[in-house]
Amino acid sequence: MENAPSLIDRLKSNDEKTIRDLYNDNKPGFLLFANRFNLNKDELIDVYQDAVIALVENAKKGRIDDLKSSVTTYLFGIGKFMIFQKLKKNKKTVPNEDLEHLEFEWEEVDEEDKDAQILTLREGFKKLGEQCRKVLTLFYYEEQNLESIQNQLGYSNKDVLKSQKSRCLKQLKELTK
Repeated sequence: MENAPSLIDRLKSNDEKTIRDLYNDNKPGFLLFANRFNLNKDELIDVYQDAVIALVENAKKGRIDDLKSSVTTYLFGIGKFMIFQKLKKNKKTVPNEDLEHLEFEWEEVDEEDKDAQILTLREGFKKLGEQCRKVLTLFYYEEQNLESIQNQLGYSNKDVLKSQKSRCLKQLKELTK
């Protein structure tokens, strides 16, 4: 994406194309990132949409004029905060490893490290084979169910597709280490 100040200025002016591009560019990564939490896909999409709205509102109010991180990192931070708020409200639990990691993530990792992690995820996704990219994109980005993906990509049954999706996520994890 472009440098942060001009992007922030376009968000401030409520530029529809900029907002749509930001939304579409970051949605797959956010859903992959947020999938580990104890929320269903519809709830995660709602959180993501709310996070984008909050980002645009913060831009309009001048709260991110001196942003030290990328807009993507900031957006993911808003989304993660909203996920934890939703889990707390629903009295669902957050996995212990996430709680232990939360303080570290927010207080000790500098913003450049977070930006690097997001870039690493994007680069890892690009390195996946075409079939893995298709499966993960259809499932997480286009929000299609397994049956639909099975029919579209010609898998013999859902179990084979589930295994493929699991292998693809594992491969993506390896590529981003």
